[in-house]
Amino acid sequence: MPEPVLTIRDLTVEFDTEDGVVHAVTDVSFDLHPGEVLGVVGESGAGKSVSMLSVLGLIPVPPGRIVRGEAHFKGEDLLKLPRRRLREIRGGPVAMIFQDPMTSLNPVLTIGDQVSEAFKAHHPGTNDEAAWQRTIELLELVGVPFAERRVDQFPHQLSGGMRQRAMIAMAIANDPSVLVADEPTTALDVTIQAQIIEVLKEAQRETQAAIVLITHDLGLIAELADRVVVMYAGRVVELADVFSIFDSPRHPYTVGLLSGVARLGVDREQLEPIPGQPPSLITPPPGCAFHPRCALSQGRAICRTEVPELHALGVRGDHRSACHFAEELASARPHVGAVL
Repeated sequence: MPEPVLTIRDLTVEFDTEDGVVHAVTDVSFDLHPGEVLGVVGESGAGKSVSMLSVLGLIPVPPGRIVRGEAHFKGEDLLKLPRRRLREIRGGPVAMIFQDPMTSLNPVLTIGDQVSEAFKAHHPGTNDEAAWQRTIELLELVGVPFAERRVDQFPHQLSGGMRQRAMIAMAIANDPSVLVADEPTTALDVTIQAQIIEVLKEAQRETQAAIVLITHDLGLIAELADRVVVMYAGRVVELADVFSIFDSPRHPYTVGLLSGVARLGVDREQLEPIPGQPPSLITPPPGCAFHPRCALSQGRAICRTEVPELHALGVRGDHRSACHFAEELASARPHVGAVL
């Protein structure tokens, strides 16, 4: 594969709270290659969004703090850059589509003003007329009908799907190399979700950007992702190409996620939700954080005492799992919830 456009190593992030220190992200490492879609999946609180928000300098400090780690983008460590340089990168070569456009868009500025501002922030020499024309082109590219009229409307005058399209237009305004999409379809109905998926595909074709797709929606992962990072309790527990994740998962948590996905030909009664709740990140359990919910563990001491490393599997080593008994999982899958 080509050299990664973004390399994250040992990212660890904590938050101070009244109840104690929240270990939100612990030793997260992965690569993002040019042109690929990397899905980051897991339950709420798994550390998906915090990982990328930290890389882009968007977590509040305090109470948040980056304890250690590196995030290399084109020869620069984003975690060590001065704020001014990070602002030059953010929204330009690295852009983000936020989860809720209604809270991310400015309610007192028109859609046109906001998209135009995003473009001019990284092209300060552009005159207003050229920036406005570029704004209309971007809105048309992401499928906003009657873009010439929509530019003069405010966010509350647009539907949820149109607002999300406007957010995508802002994100791709400066032809980013990396596009982070944080739950881009969560607040939308199924029909609009399908449309936004097509918009994301078109945006990638237009910019050739590598995409980090943060979601809990495995259907969206199957539709868009090339490789998948599975996170649980702030750690990466599995990493592989999308076909391996769906066909031969090597972590019980991944199997559990897949077991709860509705599929054609499977009755609702056959779905198997993961028992229990995710652990507290203030006082995580010792050993493997998933062991209290894991049928494969069966109370084995190593699961309760030793944190498993993310190790390579197979000959090529491009499938990685943080499970002490990953090699057993193929034969044990009927006991933890067969998926495919």
